[in-house]
Amino acid sequence: MAEFKGVFPAIITPMTADGEVNEAAFRQVIEFDIRAGVNGFWIAGGTGESILLTDEENMRLAEAAVDQIRGRATSIMHVGAASTAQAAKLAENAARAGVDAISCLPPFFYPVPDGDIVEHYRVVGAAADLSLFVYNLPQFTQVEITPELIARIRENVPQLVGLKHSSFKFIDNYHFAQMGLACFTGHGMLMLPALTLGASGCVDGGLGLAPEIWVEIWEAFNNGDLARAQAAQDRGIRIYNVLEQYGYLGAMKALIGGRLGIDCGNPRPPLPQLTLEQRARLPEEVVRLGLTKIAVEQAAG
Repeated sequence: MAEFKGVFPAIITPMTADGEVNEAAFRQVIEFDIRAGVNGFWIAGGTGESILLTDEENMRLAEAAVDQIRGRATSIMHVGAASTAQAAKLAENAARAGVDAISCLPPFFYPVPDGDIVEHYRVVGAAADLSLFVYNLPQFTQVEITPELIARIRENVPQLVGLKHSSFKFIDNYHFAQMGLACFTGHGMLMLPALTLGASGCVDGGLGLAPEIWVEIWEAFNNGDLARAQAAQDRGIRIYNVLEQYGYLGAMKALIGGRLGIDCGNPRPPLPQLTLEQRARLPEEVVRLGLTKIAVEQAAG
């Protein structure tokens, strides 16, 4: 049975030079994270550029992830989309692909009453009939999933098991945990304090760049070694400072590619692209952060 706790990188979606999904590189990144000891993956979320991918590309990622993971980690596939019908379609495919769970943003762009948000999740949950995670990302969706709202969702969506809490209302980590939900913090810089409030783990993009750091936080915390956990968290914060300095997704792809010796491409437009100057400076950051280059064999398709 899948476990929803621990270190879950929000995995990047590597691209080819012409902007297509690079499945071979995607598989290699998965393999790198598994060997580092992660507990699972959050596939095609914000870091995975899902909103900029076609339905067919999202479906292909679900199938490739399941095939590459082969039961060695837990898979949570994001199926959020602009319409309920589109999200339900992606949920159905995720179930066919064999993922362990799905996640879904609330309706975005158009303001939607809470009752319709609940109905959105009811339809998406029923389409897959898998464990369902709500994705709380109000800074992008303009929808705050409050404890009161998720209680209404739980009453109407039997598939609900938890959420990724990326809101800046940090104290809600505690409230969601007290409700018996699996609450992953969406802030890699705050994994340790979130764990002390009852969070079940962390889902974020930076975890995929240096999974060994967040695995150390998780293991040290569970072993009661808070000093070791804090030292690892401090290293993780320094990594996020670099990502923010260079532009999150572009730097993430370049640095992961540098560690693995592969080309992960650029973010899909209109997301910002790294400049040539930034690309020239990033190898120095790898050395400064102590991120060794790691060879990963070409993954079989």
